[in-house]
Amino acid sequence: MRFIIKNIDNSKFIRGKTKMVEDNEIKAQVSPFAIREGEIKTFDGKDGYVSMNQIVHKINIGHINEIHFAILDLVNEFEFITSRQLYQMLEIKGIDPKSQDKLNNKLDQLVKSKILTRYYFTSDEGKGIYRIYCLEKMGKYLLNSKEIDCKWQPSDNTKPVPMIKKRLAGNQTLIAYLRKVKAFDSYIVKPAITAKVSGKLFKASGGAVKLTKNGKSIQFVFEVIRREPDWKKKLVERIRLYKEFYENYVPGDSGFAAMPQLILICEDEKHMAETFKEIVKNQLEIPQIKLYFTTDLRQNKETLEDTLVDFKLVDGKYKMENVELKLLGM
Repeated sequence: MRFIIKNIDNSKFIRGKTKMVEDNEIKAQVSPFAIREGEIKTFDGKDGYVSMNQIVHKINIGHINEIHFAILDLVNEFEFITSRQLYQMLEIKGIDPKSQDKLNNKLDQLVKSKILTRYYFTSDEGKGIYRIYCLEKMGKYLLNSKEIDCKWQPSDNTKPVPMIKKRLAGNQTLIAYLRKVKAFDSYIVKPAITAKVSGKLFKASGGAVKLTKNGKSIQFVFEVIRREPDWKKKLVERIRLYKEFYENYVPGDSGFAAMPQLILICEDEKHMAETFKEIVKNQLEIPQIKLYFTTDLRQNKETLEDTLVDFKLVDGKYKMENVELKLLGM
């Protein structure tokens, strides 16, 4: 007989081991990366001093090994990441974490050594159900010792809740494409885009993926929209930059060989309509592309074929419609 009990970290206890629940088994009604009222970031790391000599000793006796460095590399790449996302990325890279418990133990070791640090979110609804990992100074020293590029600085860990949640929602989408789209080719966590006229450089908050099928490639750029304070104003400012990029695009701009497809990742179904309404109200439609929308929870589907949405004008009113895209199939 096998006993399975779900816990709050979306994992299962099976014969004493904790295995990851598949995305499509998650029954959440609200995205864990949606903004909650009165939400604050709470430190859950280690205070005090750890010397480099102590860390070198742990490396020498094998307490910190290659899997720890693989974790460190991923945290450096994504900046903020959950343990579930780390588990999935390690599997994608061909590294077996064995179980969620074993991975959590390794993360605890890295936090206690001040190589990584950890936070959780607290709101009026209570304590968050997941932890967020990011670099600490010892982590940067170790990456530099391996000649791995690391731009982390202590002020990065002071970023506000909405900015971190955008990163986490972007991570979830990138990982969904890596795991579920057969045509997946490559990804960029923070693609830099230049709005030519104003000369402003900005980064797509949700990352970008390249899909290739039958020798032909297309790139998707993801922008994460959250209901943060003044979110409508921030949305307008960001879409203006995208509009400027697309209206002046020539092949090769910002590293895109062809014009990329823009997809806005919203908190929920209603938020997609609210976001589209603001774009239309402010006359920020981008005629060069068809603008698609999606949500955090749509990334949990078994296949991503029908996770995109567009808005069509029908009898003088805009109607939200699901877009079926075979390219996003398994």
